[in-house]
Amino acid sequence: MITSSFQASVAVCALVILHVSALDTFIAAVYEHPVLRPKATETPVSRDDALLHMNKNIDILERAIQQAAAQGAQIIVTPEDALYGWKFTRETIFPYLEDIQDPRVAWIPCQDPHRFGDTPVQARLSCLAKNNSIYVLANIGDKKPCNSHKSTCPPNGYYQYNTNVVYDAKGQLVARYHKYNLYSEPQFDAPENPELVTFNTAFGKFGIFTCFDILFHDPAVTLVKDLQVDTILFPTAWINVLPLLTAIEFHSAWAMGMRVNLLAANIHHVQQNMTGSGIYAPDSPKIFHYDMKTSEGKLLLWELNSHPRNSPDYPAAVDWSAYATTIKPFPVQKNTFSGFMSRDEFNFTELFENAGNLSVCHKDLCCHLSYRMLRKGNEVYVLGAFTGLHGRRRREYWQVCTMLKCKTTNVTTCGQPVETALTRFDVFSLSGTFRTKYVFPEVLLTKVKLSPGKFEVLKDGRLVNKNGLSEPILTVSLFGRWYTKDSPSSSGGIRNLETTNLLIATFLMIIVLQIL
Repeated sequence: MITSSFQASVAVCALVILHVSALDTFIAAVYEHPVLRPKATETPVSRDDALLHMNKNIDILERAIQQAAAQGAQIIVTPEDALYGWKFTRETIFPYLEDIQDPRVAWIPCQDPHRFGDTPVQARLSCLAKNNSIYVLANIGDKKPCNSHKSTCPPNGYYQYNTNVVYDAKGQLVARYHKYNLYSEPQFDAPENPELVTFNTAFGKFGIFTCFDILFHDPAVTLVKDLQVDTILFPTAWINVLPLLTAIEFHSAWAMGMRVNLLAANIHHVQQNMTGSGIYAPDSPKIFHYDMKTSEGKLLLWELNSHPRNSPDYPAAVDWSAYATTIKPFPVQKNTFSGFMSRDEFNFTELFENAGNLSVCHKDLCCHLSYRMLRKGNEVYVLGAFTGLHGRRRREYWQVCTMLKCKTTNVTTCGQPVETALTRFDVFSLSGTFRTKYVFPEVLLTKVKLSPGKFEVLKDGRLVNKNGLSEPILTVSLFGRWYTKDSPSSSGGIRNLETTNLLIATFLMIIVLQIL
C-alpha cells in the first residue's frame, strides 16, 4: 500500500513537472543549410530527376533533424529554398512541386503517402517529424490547378506557391503557408490575400511567414499584434546587405521591436552572401550564427519561454518618439552632407569629437545622438537620418536613424558596406522623432556580430548601451517601418512576371479592340 501510494505520488509529480515544462519553456532549433543546387535551373528536368535532387538535400536535413531531436529540441525550422535552391522559371520549377493539402484534412503523409496523389517529398518530411518526435518546418513548392478562363490563371493552368509546411511530432500536417511578399521569384505566384497561419502546441502558439514578408505589415505584424502568437517560425534565403539589413542584425531587431520569439533559419551560400541564422527572444538575441568563411551548415538550439508575454522579464511597450519629441534638438553641424545608403539619400553629420551631442534631420524625422568614444582613432563615424520610400522599387516607407562607421576616412564612403571597426563606445544614446510605432533596434559589432546584453531600449524610445564599454561598433540604428505610407503596389505582394505580363497583354488588347 505504501509502495503503491509512493509510486502514484511520483507519477503525479512527474506529470506535473512535464506539464509545467511543456507550458513554460521549449527547446527550439534552427538549421542553416548549405543547399545543393541543380547545375542548371533554366532547363526543364524530369520529375524523377527533381526528386533525386531534393532527396539529396533532405538527406542533409535529416541528419540535422536527428541531431536536434537527440538534444531535446521540440521544433526545428529549416530554410527557404532548402530543397532545390533558386533562380528557376515557372516551367523549370514545376517538376519540384507537389499538391499540398489544407491541414484541415488531418493527414499524416508518412502513414498514407498516396492519399492525395504524388507526394513523396511530403511523405518523407512527415516521416522525419514522426520518427524523431519533433515538429518540423520545411519550405517546398505547392501547385494548385486553376480555371484557365480566369484572367489571373497562369498559362500552364496552375498557381505555383512558395510554401511552408509544418508537421507535428506524429507526422501530421498542421500548417501550410503560401508566401505573400515575393522577391525576384518569377517561378511563383502570390496568393490573392495574405494568409494568417497559426497553430497551437503544448509549448505555445506559433505563426509563420517567409523571408521578404518580414519587411511588411501583412502577414508579419498582424500575426503578432492581432493574433497574439508567442513565436514566429521564419525560413529565409536572405542575402546580407550592410549596413542595415544583414540577416542576424535585422531579424534580431525585429524580434525585439515586435516583442516576440523568432526562429530564423537561413540558407548557407557564401557566394551569394547568404548566411545568418538565429534564435531570438523579445529581450535579446539568444544564439546566432554568421559565417562567410566556410561552406558548412550549422545547427543552433536554445531553450525559450513558451509564452514570453507572461514572463516577468517581458520588455515594456516603447513610445519610440517620446524622448526625441520633448527635447530641444542638439546643435546641427554646419557641414551636414548627403550620402547614399542602400539607394536611399540620407542626411549625415560627422562625429568630430570624442564625445558630444548631435542632431540631424531629414524632412520631418530628426535623429538625436549622445555619445562618448573610448578614444577617436583613424575612423570616421556619422549620424544619419532618412525618411521616405525606400530604394529602386520605392514601395516600402522607411524611417531610419543610424550611427555608423564609414568605409574609409573619406566621407563620400559613408553608408557603404564595411565589416570591421576599431572604435569602442562607453556611452551611446540614439533616438528619433518617429511617426511610426514599428521601430526595430539594431546594434552590429565588428566582424558582423551581435551584442547580446550590451544594449537596451528605454520606454521613451532611446537605444542605449549598458554594462560598460562596447566592442568596436559598425552601426547603432533605429530602423522604422511606416506601413501606412507604403505605396499601394506593395500591399498585394509582388506578383509573378508572367501573370503580370498576361494582365498587361489583356489590357492592351481591350484598348486595341476599342480603337478598332
